[in-house]
Amino acid sequence: MIYSFKGHIPVIHESSFVHPLAAVTGNVIIGRNCYIGPGAAIRGDWGEIVLEDGVNVQENCTVHMFPGKSIVLKEGAHVGHGAVIHGANLGRNCLVGMNSVIMDDSEIGDECIVGAMSFVKAESKFVKRQLIVGNPAKAIKEVSDEMIEWKTAGTRLYQQLPTDCHASLREVEPLRSIPENRPVQEDFYKTLEQFKRNE
Repeated sequence: MIYSFKGHIPVIHESSFVHPLAAVTGNVIIGRNCYIGPGAAIRGDWGEIVLEDGVNVQENCTVHMFPGKSIVLKEGAHVGHGAVIHGANLGRNCLVGMNSVIMDDSEIGDECIVGAMSFVKAESKFVKRQLIVGNPAKAIKEVSDEMIEWKTAGTRLYQQLPTDCHASLREVEPLRSIPENRPVQEDFYKTLEQFKRNE
């Protein structure tokens, strides 16, 4: 669902995928190889929202701001299921964990990781490579090379997903019984602990 608002029409690169059950409104620019999941709302009615290349905004996320503000989610930013980004800027290759809330005029630095269910209060500023957790959220340590390597690998899956969705996602009628030749899905994800052990 793509909507114009007061003459602003979203600009979405053809390589990106916006799920039909997502809503993108107004002054929104979405770069290359971005994934926008079902239930996501990216609302550029009161200001500009820019998603640089390789950003993913997963299911049931909200990206919005107060009037007169503009925000950028920089290249490779990764916004987990159910998160809210309200008037905040996200740095390159950062991760916002599931159901986190990032409030107005906050700055999440490059390669930061915000833990799931964290609350980043308005006007918070975090320099690059911080692990940010809690309510209110605080930086508790620096993100290691190993952690950012794991995060980057996970984001690559989402950067491949638009191509896969364009190629294979189709609305269908459900099957009424399990077929004998039901395909087996590939196991290509490692948890951080598995990644550390190189399993």
